[in-house]
Amino acid sequence: MPDEAQLRATNKSIVEEFFKALSSGDVVRIGGFLSDDSSWWVSGTVEGISGTYNKAETLALLEQVTQVYKTGALKIVPSNMIAEGNRVAVEAESYAELHNGKVYNNFYHYVFDLGGGKIKSFKEYMDTQHVRDTFVE
Repeated sequence: MPDEAQLRATNKSIVEEFFKALSSGDVVRIGGFLSDDSSWWVSGTVEGISGTYNKAETLALLEQVTQVYKTGALKIVPSNMIAEGNRVAVEAESYAELHNGKVYNNFYHYVFDLGGGKIKSFKEYMDTQHVRDTFVE
């Protein structure tokens, strides 16, 4: 059984690698980080984006949105991480140029719950007005 410091380091490393996968747009690779019963909650009331998704729905949405990015992926770079037990909190920034000519550059706070080396759930908080301005309107 790993000690608390090892657990924190391992969980932070898993989340860092998850963001690399997410930034690649490789949906199969992204799915490898998620437990079969994982969930993703996205803040706000943006239709088609906000809400709670299971693993299959998460991957389907990520596959769909890769089509709007010129590079096929949204680059998300963590700037700060704090880990305690099986939870990791992350501040991050994203950047992508879209086929519609707009630039998506948002700032986030994520909370991840991990177990068994996989992401069991994560919550995403962001500027939802920027999401609306970039993707909806």
